[in-house]
Amino acid sequence: MIQFNCLIERFGEQGEKTGWTYIHIPAEKAQLLKPKNKKSFRVKGKLDNVSIKQVALLPMGEGDFIMALKKDLLKKLGRRKGETLIVELEEDKSEKILSADLMECLADDKEAITNFNKLSPSHQHYYSNWIESAKTPETKVKRIAQALNGLAKGFNYGEMISDLKGKAF
Repeated sequence: MIQFNCLIERFGEQGEKTGWTYIHIPAEKAQLLKPKNKKSFRVKGKLDNVSIKQVALLPMGEGDFIMALKKDLLKKLGRRKGETLIVELEEDKSEKILSADLMECLADDKEAITNFNKLSPSHQHYYSNWIESAKTPETKVKRIAQALNGLAKGFNYGEMISDLKGKAF
């Protein structure tokens, strides 16, 4: 496990990462977590006193990584850009479980499951997490239908979300 303090930062104009809030994990710290690795991997631990698990570290080049901080996590932390966090991390080797409801529905849709299985594990998890983050059963059902529709079209998660923007379902 590694421990360090860091600032919460936010990207300005940075392509797909524009507006993301994140923390920077320098190469020397990342190498202590997973030596000789330059690809995305998952960690667990604590940010201040908030426990985290299965959170992705994303490579930024030169061996550095970032951890995106979603709005709900920032709310739990009670922190914002420019404030300091106490970080305790270790590699999370536990298997990420996909949404049982999504997998059950995919089993009935040959084209969607074929396309889902072609996706990288990260895009499979984006779909799963999006569905499981629904706050009501109605929203969950709606998201599953949207996911099946996007997957039938061969869309990865980002393409499916882009396709949904501005459309009423």
